[in-house]
Amino acid sequence: MTSDTLITPEKIVLEGRTFTPVDSKEISEWPCVVSERPQPTITVKDDDLFLVTDIMGNISGCYLYGSTPSMGMFCRDTRFLSRLELQIEGRSPILLSSNADKGFALSVLCTNPDLEHLFCADTVGIRREMVLNGALFEEIEVTNYNTTNISFTISISFDADFVDLFEVRGHHRQKRGRMLHLAETSETKEESLTLAYQGLDGAIMESRIQFQHLPPHRFQGYTAIWQLDLAAHETKKLGYRLNMVTNSQANSAISAASTLAQAKAAELMEEQSWLQEITRISSDKSILNRVISRAEQDIYLLRQSFGKYRTVSAGVPWFSTLFGRDAIITASQTLMLNPQIAKETLLLLAEYQGQTENIWREEEPGKILHELRLGEMARCEEIPHTPYYGTVDATPLWLMLYAEYYSWTHDQETLEALWPNALAAMGWIDKKLQATGYLSYYRQSQGGLVNQGWKDSGNCIVNRKGELATGAISLCEVQAYVYAAKNRLGEIAKIKQLPDLAELWQTQARQLRAKFNQDFWLEEEDFCALALDGDGKPVDSITSNPGQCLNLGIFTSAKAYSVAERLGAPDMFNGWGIRTLSSLSPAYNPMGYHTGSVWPHDNSLIAVGLRSLGLIDQSLELFQGLFNMTSQQPYQRPPELFCGYQSNGDNAPVQYPVACSPQAWATGSIFQLLQMMVNLIPDAQNNCLRIVDPALPESINQLSLHNLRVGATILDLEFERVGSTTSCRVAKKRGNLRVVIEA
Repeated sequence: MTSDTLITPEKIVLEGRTFTPVDSKEISEWPCVVSERPQPTITVKDDDLFLVTDIMGNISGCYLYGSTPSMGMFCRDTRFLSRLELQIEGRSPILLSSNADKGFALSVLCTNPDLEHLFCADTVGIRREMVLNGALFEEIEVTNYNTTNISFTISISFDADFVDLFEVRGHHRQKRGRMLHLAETSETKEESLTLAYQGLDGAIMESRIQFQHLPPHRFQGYTAIWQLDLAAHETKKLGYRLNMVTNSQANSAISAASTLAQAKAAELMEEQSWLQEITRISSDKSILNRVISRAEQDIYLLRQSFGKYRTVSAGVPWFSTLFGRDAIITASQTLMLNPQIAKETLLLLAEYQGQTENIWREEEPGKILHELRLGEMARCEEIPHTPYYGTVDATPLWLMLYAEYYSWTHDQETLEALWPNALAAMGWIDKKLQATGYLSYYRQSQGGLVNQGWKDSGNCIVNRKGELATGAISLCEVQAYVYAAKNRLGEIAKIKQLPDLAELWQTQARQLRAKFNQDFWLEEEDFCALALDGDGKPVDSITSNPGQCLNLGIFTSAKAYSVAERLGAPDMFNGWGIRTLSSLSPAYNPMGYHTGSVWPHDNSLIAVGLRSLGLIDQSLELFQGLFNMTSQQPYQRPPELFCGYQSNGDNAPVQYPVACSPQAWATGSIFQLLQMMVNLIPDAQNNCLRIVDPALPESINQLSLHNLRVGATILDLEFERVGSTTSCRVAKKRGNLRVVIEA
């Protein structure tokens, strides 16, 4: 609260504006239209704002007959708009078309139902356009297509419950803050509407709606009503701008735009600037080009500001925030696209690196965070996400990205700036390894996650009988991450002329590898265990997790090839991708979040592993399956996950009901798979790029990379497949990078 805030039991005065507590029952509200069937939703996003509506652009105030109570306008984990309902004469319009192709904008075309007392159906055209740009802008054009004058009402109903995003997702709170009413002045009442709430922490949140073009003729509660008189073929325009404010400070980056047209132009300009910075990728196949173009747009869309840095949020809608693991993996996947994502991700996560022991947040010195939340529940410490550190793998993954980023950029300044953070991260790993020699997790916080690897749902760490593993869990892929982090940081230590430290880490890596191949191997299955449980016994189910180890070198050669072969068996590979859990497991569920579904990012990591073993045909088969799946998705966008049902050649992939889309590491998998095919191996420190045995699948004849950055050089590469051979040529180069092409 600011120093000039006056609070009494009856009122709150904030910067000269007076609020009084209000019971929502006191508001005379405009009736909502109840849908008779579930409504699909559309999500648009800009930085830390996202809006979830039905395909009409409405957020219904009625949660009956399957309408979605999770719709709304969100910012910083708070719902600032829980109702946004356009009506004509108290009726819902009839949808003609809707489109959210740009990601930050929604366009809807609709018309009127039959209004017998006024005019027949399809007389009025209603065009809605919404744009996010630091605020929500909407413009509505209403056109009379009759041959005579008509008169009717258009209404827009607003409401804001200011619930925390965790409440939307099902968390129950014992107590909430109070709704407020702003005492409007007579001068502003016709042009504005304010909905307000005071949280338990005293913060005052407001949704400020400023009407544009044609002011409403009257209000009923939080419903703006226009009485329109339109001559034949006359059009009138309505509109508003909604700002989200906490304690009189804008929640999101302040938009310089005052109109929707300006907001849209600003977004398009920023997007074009982004597209000029990245590697542009194209092929001779139009459908693949649409997939790539969508992925480029979605990475742009998922970027989110956190203080002075910007990284990718994990996914829209419910994970539109900073996640350590997700941001790191996505940054690694997109190094070929734009290494700046990795740089800012490393710096941002270093800023939040654990400093102290805190059981509630599971924070420890040197540890990389899991999730950051900014809503009321976090501010009141009802949840530990301030930030929450319950992840076992983000820390070794951060070290892997640190070394990988340097290989692409030779960015000596960032390498030196983050060296203390790297030492702290390795210190945390070494401390955790002392007990068993493995990096394990066990929940400490009552508000934390039971499972703290990438498969973090409560029912996914199961043995071959389908029974849940107990005690401290040591996941197989996490040990591979530690192995890779030790080796890669050892190479960095050599660069820094610290030979003793390099030898120590690489010796520890060799010791871990030997121990791992002994303790995790299932002789009967000729496969790797998912994990070791709290008693050190193998969790012996057949899962996708060992596939993420293939590219990291922790397996002996024979064991690596055995894992690769097993992942291709019918109980694991469903035709589009590799399942998270074997379909032969008692715990298998094709609709299970981590117990039988297929995750694109998991598969792209496995594909890279297959490629590293020289199993090119198998890696390209995995690419083709994921590409076929993606090409059938709305907007050609890979979902967070999809159901594990088998492909029979005719059926479509089955969507997971609440998968995020777009989602960061699913989108990043597109670029990781493309890099896997052309097999770029950067060594910017030695001013070299190796391209080893590039291989395009039969579905692609040509692939071009333009504006690719390696170190200080920018280059264009062109790949062409003739028969079973793929050639590469350097079409353009700005810099003195050596490009070595190895067949």
